[in-house]
Amino acid sequence: MYAYLEGKFTYKSPAQVYLDVNGVGYEVNISLHTFSAIQQLNQGKLFTHLQVKEDGHILFGFFEKEEKEIFLQLISVSGVGASTARMMLSSIKPEEISKAIVQGNVKLLESVKGIGKKTAERLVLELKDKVAKSVTSGGFAAHVINSIEQDAAIALTALGISKSQAEQAVQKIIKMEPDIHILEDLIKKALKVI
Repeated sequence: MYAYLEGKFTYKSPAQVYLDVNGVGYEVNISLHTFSAIQQLNQGKLFTHLQVKEDGHILFGFFEKEEKEIFLQLISVSGVGASTARMMLSSIKPEEISKAIVQGNVKLLESVKGIGKKTAERLVLELKDKVAKSVTSGGFAAHVINSIEQDAAIALTALGISKSQAEQAVQKIIKMEPDIHILEDLIKKALKVI
């Protein structure tokens, strides 16, 4: 129903944010992964999923489109609800979940609170082909790098740094450390070279 919401973060906690979109406040449940990405931002965009239940509507938000996609795949598996999927995304990075599913790493999936051996095996069995297709089609790997660079530059400009200076700093860090995949680390290192 809602593809994304964009506005000001009026309240942030590791599990939930309030997002003011043109005067309307949305209560959005998030993962720790998303929280770490938006922690320093005053405004931004969250890709959303609306879960409709008998006892209410719950809105889930994700900083990256890929995180939303893996969330939707996780909740499509019998026995994995939205709360469990959010717990997984808070415990393990989205790209690591995809990698664990594709490689059949049941132990890593089991390490998440609320995921037993049978559920972990079911995740691998039901999602292996779907996740493998999205990874090989450039879904995660290529997208994550580009979005991290863009998001780091956006975060730096939000801190008052000029766009060109922010982009140059991000590119400098990417050249020095091409394997950097954590947004916070990239932002911190970029700040040091400015």
